[in-house]
Amino acid sequence: MKKYLLSIALIFISPLEINAHVDHYSKYNYLEYELFRNNKSIGYHKYNFKRNGPDLIIDNEVSFKIRKFGVDLYKYYAKGVEKYKNGIFSGFNSETNQNKKEKYVNITIDPNDKALIIDGSSFKGKVDKDLIIGTWWNHEIVQKKAQISAVSGRIIKQNVEFIGKEDVKIGDKVYKTLRFNFSSSDPSLSKDKKLNTDIWYEEKTFLWVKAAFDKTGYWEYRLKKVN
Repeated sequence: MKKYLLSIALIFISPLEINAHVDHYSKYNYLEYELFRNNKSIGYHKYNFKRNGPDLIIDNEVSFKIRKFGVDLYKYYAKGVEKYKNGIFSGFNSETNQNKKEKYVNITIDPNDKALIIDGSSFKGKVDKDLIIGTWWNHEIVQKKAQISAVSGRIIKQNVEFIGKEDVKIGDKVYKTLRFNFSSSDPSLSKDKKLNTDIWYEEKTFLWVKAAFDKTGYWEYRLKKVN
């Protein structure tokens, strides 16, 4: 039944052309999310959308730290750049410091078959052009069988389940949303590698509103600012 509901949802949110997904966000210049762990604010995730003719460049930055008794137990910082030309994905690169461990990913496009060429700290190789970078802002990700880690380049095969429509209140605003669960389709993965994340997109605009997952605590991304 839930798979049937997902199919219905995708009929309404899936245009015929891939570039239409990017066009859905043409009115946005800046998105900012506040990151919570166990309901305590610990950091942010920001997106800056820059447009120049057919080119769209999205700079994103993530920063958070976990403190206890005034001591930093865990620090995370990442910066990335996502590129599109005429609405079509054209490249990505990022650098991440995950508690003093350096990770990276660079993605380019093969000019002949348009496949994605990944050079990452966890994966290097050529993959199908239908895969999507896992930066969450683009609701096209609900259609994909796999996403590419924006931190290390590893391929995350996924199952996507439509949970239902929900009202999400953030501050004084209530969003009408579609809720999806993303889970790893590879049962052999270790627990720390498995994907199990709920994502909420605003029903009319496809704006990413919220994310939540359990991993050494309960984490949430909540939309804070939109321009």
